Amino acid sequence: MATTTLSRQFGNQTLTFEAGRLAPQAEGSCVVTYGETQVLATCTTAAPREGIDFFPLTIDVEERMYAAGKIPGGFFRREGRPSETAILTARLIDRPMRPSFKDGYRDEVQVVITVLSVDMANPYDIPGMNSASLATMISGIPFEGPVGSVRLGLIDGEWVVNPTFQQVDGATFDIVVAGRRNDAGDIDILMIEGEAPDNAMQLLGAGEGATAPTEEVVARGLDEAKRAIGELIDFQLEFVAKLDVKPQQFEPRPLYAADTWTIVEAFAKERLETAIVPDKQERETAFEEIKEALKGHLLETWGEQTYQARQSEIAPAWKDLQKKIMRARVVEHGVRLDGRGPRDIRPLSAEVGLVPRAHGSSLFQRGETQVLNVTTLGMLRMTQMIDTLDPEDTKRYIHHYNFPPFSTGEVGRIGSPRRREIGHGALAERALVPVIPPEEEFPYTLRLVSDVLGSNGSTSMASVCASSLSLMDAGVPIKAPVAGIAMGMIADEGTFVTLTDILGAEDALGDMDFKVAGTKDFVTAIQLDMKVTGLPGDVLAGALQQAKDARLKILDVMQQAIPVPRTEVNPKAPRILTLQIPVDKIGEVIGPKGKRINEIVAMTGADIDIQDDGTVFIGAREGAGADEAARIIDEIANPRPITVGEHFTGTVVNTTTFGAFVNLVPGRDGLIHISKLGRGKRLASVEEAVKVGATIEVEVQDIDDRGKISLRPVGEEWAIPEGMEPEVSQDRPPRRDRDRRGPRDRDRRPRERRDRD
Repeated sequence: MATTTLSRQFGNQTLTFEAGRLAPQAEGSCVVTYGETQVLATCTTAAPREGIDFFPLTIDVEERMYAAGKIPGGFFRREGRPSETAILTARLIDRPMRPSFKDGYRDEVQVVITVLSVDMANPYDIPGMNSASLATMISGIPFEGPVGSVRLGLIDGEWVVNPTFQQVDGATFDIVVAGRRNDAGDIDILMIEGEAPDNAMQLLGAGEGATAPTEEVVARGLDEAKRAIGELIDFQLEFVAKLDVKPQQFEPRPLYAADTWTIVEAFAKERLETAIVPDKQERETAFEEIKEALKGHLLETWGEQTYQARQSEIAPAWKDLQKKIMRARVVEHGVRLDGRGPRDIRPLSAEVGLVPRAHGSSLFQRGETQVLNVTTLGMLRMTQMIDTLDPEDTKRYIHHYNFPPFSTGEVGRIGSPRRREIGHGALAERALVPVIPPEEEFPYTLRLVSDVLGSNGSTSMASVCASSLSLMDAGVPIKAPVAGIAMGMIADEGTFVTLTDILGAEDALGDMDFKVAGTKDFVTAIQLDMKVTGLPGDVLAGALQQAKDARLKILDVMQQAIPVPRTEVNPKAPRILTLQIPVDKIGEVIGPKGKRINEIVAMTGADIDIQDDGTVFIGAREGAGADEAARIIDEIANPRPITVGEHFTGTVVNTTTFGAFVNLVPGRDGLIHISKLGRGKRLASVEEAVKVGATIEVEVQDIDDRGKISLRPVGEEWAIPEGMEPEVSQDRPPRRDRDRRGPRDRDRRPRERRDRD
C-alpha cells in the first residue's frame, strides 16, 4: 500500500495525517503528527462473542518513554502498567467513540494508540483522539464518524485552539471537546472534559485580562469548539477519500425478537409502573420480583426448549421497558423514578471531624449517595513523583477515589483501582486544584481519599463536596469551597428535559451525564457524555445554568457544616515552618556527608527538606522541635559575630592530643588547649578532664586572623587551687638546634656515587 500524506494548518501548528507506511496488517492504521508530537493509531476487529449483549470496544494508550528521550524508571527499566495519564486519555477517546458505532454492531473492536514522539509542548491526547477516529474510518467498519476532537484554552479572555502546555499555564480554563456531524450538517457535541488550571485563581486575582470561566463564558467556548471540530471532520473526510477504503458488510444483530418485546411489555408494563416508588431498595426489590415472574411467564409461554434458546433476549428487553417507562414519566408528567421533579435535589447533609486521628475528615450525603473523605497533610518531599510523557514530574495535591462493592449492596472484587475509579478520582481532583493554595502560602503535600460508602448517582460530585469540607476541617486555607452536581437529560422527538441530581438508574437509562463543579462564582471542572445527537446549543447552556442553581444550594448546606477553613492546621498534622537561607550556605547546613543536618534531625526530631534555591521546609509533630531546628539552621546560615570575652555554654564535640573542640553556636567551634584543662597540673590526655558530649562553660580568649577561636574554661570547677602554681606549660617545647649536617649516618655522597656503590 502506497504511503498517503496530507497536511493542514490547525491552530498554531501543522497537523499531518499519514497512512500506508506503518502497521500495514492492521485493518485501519494511521500516523497523526501535530508539531513534533506524533502517535500511531491502529484499529482491528474480531468475531463477536456468543450471546454478548453489549458493544465490546477496547481503547488502549501505550506510552513509549523513548517518545520523550527518557529511560523508564523502576528496577526493570521498561514500561509497565499504564500511567494515570494514559488511562485518562484512553477514557477520553472511548467516550465519544463508543456511541458513534452503528446500533446492533457487536464485533470485538480494539483501538491502540502508541505514542511515538512528544515535544513537551503539544499534548498527545488530541492527536490520539483524532487518530483513533481516522484509523477506525480507514478500517471500513460500521462507524458513524468521523469524530473530531479539539482543546481550547481561555487565555486573556479569548478561546485559543489547541494551546500548548506553556500557554495553558496562563489560562483560566482548559477544555477538551469532541463531536461529530449529524444528518442536518450541524456539529453535535458528544463529550466535554474541562477544568480550571491550578493557577486560575491567581490569574483572576491579578486582574490583568484574565476572564473567569462562568457558565456563559464556557457556553461560548463550546460554540467555538464546534467550529474547530467541523474543520477536523472535513480534514479527516478529505484524507479518507484519498484511500481505497472498502466498507465492511454489516447486518445489525437485534438483541431480541419483536415477539419477545410484545410479551415482555404486555406482562410487565403496568406492574413496573405500579412498582415505581421513591425508596431505592423497595423499588429494586419490587423490580426483581416482577422480573422473576416475567421469566416464569416466558417459560410457560415458550416452553422449556425455546426458553433456554432465547433466554438471552430477556435482559435487554427488560432494560428497554424500564427505559421506556422512566422516560415517559419524565416527558409526559414531569415525575422521576423517586417522585422528584426535574429540578429537585435529594436531601443533603454534611458533617466534619468524623475520624479522630485524621488531619481533616468529612461525610457528605445526597440521597443514598454517601462519601467519606479524609485529608492527610505531609512534608513537600512527600509529593508524588510522576514518570510519564508530560512535562509535569511531581504532584503535590493528590486525590484517590475508592468504590467498594458494598456501596451498592453487592459482593465484588476489592483490589487495585479500575479505570473508572481512576477517572472519577481525577475529575474530583481537578475540581479542587484551582482553589488549593500554592506551596509558598501552604508548604504541605495534600492527599485526599474519598471512600464511597453508598452509591446511587454521581459519587464523583459527592467526592468534590466531601473534599472541600475535609480540606476546611484540616485547616487548609482554600480560596473558596467547591461543590459539584450531576445533570441528566431525557430527549424525546425534539423535547429535552434536563434533570438535576440524577439517580444511578437515570444515568443508565437517560441520554446525558453532565457533571459540573465549581465555586459560587465560576466553574472549576466539567464533564459531559452524550448518548444522543441533535442537542441544541441553548439546551446545553440551559443545563449549565440549571447546574449552577443546584450548586449554590449545595454550597449553602456545606457552609452550615463549616463556613470557612479552620484558622490553624489540625494539631495532629505536622507543623511546617519555612526559612530562606543563602544558596552558598546550603552545604554548611547539610555538613559533610549530611552529618550536620542529621545531627539537627536527631536533636530536634524535625523533618527537614532543603530546596536548591535555599528554601528550607521544617516539619515536626511538636511545634517546639520545628522552632529549635529553625533556630539552629538560621544560626548556621546567618552566624552572628563572636567577640573576645564573650561567654558560652558549649558542648565538647571532639578531643585531640592537644585540646578539646567546643561547639559555641551551630557551625562555630573553638579550641581549649590541654594546658588550660589541668587546673595547674599536667594531663596525660584531654579525656582526663573532659569527654565528647560534655557541657562546659567557656570564655573567648582570642580570635586570630583566620577566624580560629581560642577558649578557656570558666567556673569554680576550673579554677587553680589557692597556693598552687601552674606547672610548666604543656605547650610544644622549642625545637632544639640540630647539626646542620643532619644525622651522623646521613650519606652525603653524590647520588651517582651512591647508586654505583
